[in-house]
Amino acid sequence: MGTTTPLNHTLSLRELESLLTMLARPQALIEVGLVLACLALSWLIVHRIGKHVRPAPGHHSVLMGHRVFDGVLFPVIALLLALGARRLMPLLGEPVALFRVVIPVLLSLVVIRLVARVLRATMPDSLGIKLLERSVSWVAWLGSILWIVGVLPIIIDELDDYQLTFLPKNGNHYTTVYDLLVGVLQVGAVMLVVLWLSSAIESRLLRGKAVMDLSMRKIAVNLTRTALLVIGAMVALNMVGLNLSALSWLGGAVGVGLGFGLQKIAANYVSGFMILAERSLRIGDMVKVDNFEGRISDIKTRYTVIRALNGREAIVPNESLITTRVENLSLADPQVIVTTVVQVAYGTDVDALFPQLIEEIKRVPRVLSEPAPSVSLSNFAADGLELTVGFWISDPHNGQGGVRSDVNLAILRLLNRLEIDIPFPQRVLRTAGDAALPVAVMSTDSPRHQTGA
Repeated sequence: MGTTTPLNHTLSLRELESLLTMLARPQALIEVGLVLACLALSWLIVHRIGKHVRPAPGHHSVLMGHRVFDGVLFPVIALLLALGARRLMPLLGEPVALFRVVIPVLLSLVVIRLVARVLRATMPDSLGIKLLERSVSWVAWLGSILWIVGVLPIIIDELDDYQLTFLPKNGNHYTTVYDLLVGVLQVGAVMLVVLWLSSAIESRLLRGKAVMDLSMRKIAVNLTRTALLVIGAMVALNMVGLNLSALSWLGGAVGVGLGFGLQKIAANYVSGFMILAERSLRIGDMVKVDNFEGRISDIKTRYTVIRALNGREAIVPNESLITTRVENLSLADPQVIVTTVVQVAYGTDVDALFPQLIEEIKRVPRVLSEPAPSVSLSNFAADGLELTVGFWISDPHNGQGGVRSDVNLAILRLLNRLEIDIPFPQRVLRTAGDAALPVAVMSTDSPRHQTGA
């Protein structure tokens, strides 16, 4: 009956030669069969579990992965089965050979899968994830190979001899390079577990049909992740022997930074209460802020939501509504004046035209009869008399483009009915005899074409 070899025992060159010799024997088929049986059984177990546990769409499962064999659970179960089979080999009277190689390989696969899946679940859109995964894979495979051939303990002993004098450990003892690497690995392992837990909690909160809305659930997710990261960092630093009292200055610096960072937030909250108390801006008012015009749909304690007539919404910090110029079209009186411009040909009897324009505009829906519309001769333009038409509406929240279009159509129909020309641009054409001839620029868009000679 063979004896079991400790797992922490590496292989020397002579033992490697003996291992190759043992693998060449026909009895090695029993060990090969056990290795294949462990892999097949682990695949079957994970496959059965995967039928009952299905991750949500778009969610990166750490244990199961996208398929049966690419998660963490498959190499973990295979490793446990391999450890059990390795204990069974001496009971069968067979020496352990292949399992001394398979177990470090499976352990490396567990580390690689765990790091890759956790990073994919927590930071799916990060650009450096693939590079980090590849680096961890190379380090894990290289470490397993060096452990199998017996080189890794030699490297560890060499690294343990190099002391870092700028990092005291205990009394006259200093931290070695090996201690530093072990500390880095411990911190990485703790943070990896923390990221895994935070990812699982985030998936559960965002996927579940909780009473809270999505915004509140996102707040809970962010607070949970932050708390777990802080606790994980404290545990990791305590594991490497770092005195946490030395970080008191960091807490003070963080407090000062938060104080400066929360100034704007506090100002927005105070401004929100001032707006609600003064009622200078109310829900339903039509306002114009920084060339964005719309209707106030909601006033929060930190920001105000302004919805434009085209459906777009602007989230404006309340401090901006206090410190900048805001045009409120509905504060004292919801009635606003809308203007439009039209040109008529020179020679038109504008004294007779003005009353007819006013009566025609009054018939347009949404145009108020009191205050009455107004028409004025605003300019002697190059091509005709420019008339400015003004009319009042009481529902600016319904927009101004539609009512302006209706008024323009009413004016056009009236001018066509009265056979009054709307002029188009006039140009001067000089002939060879230097005689200036006025020529009208024809346009297919003109309502009535007119030529001059």
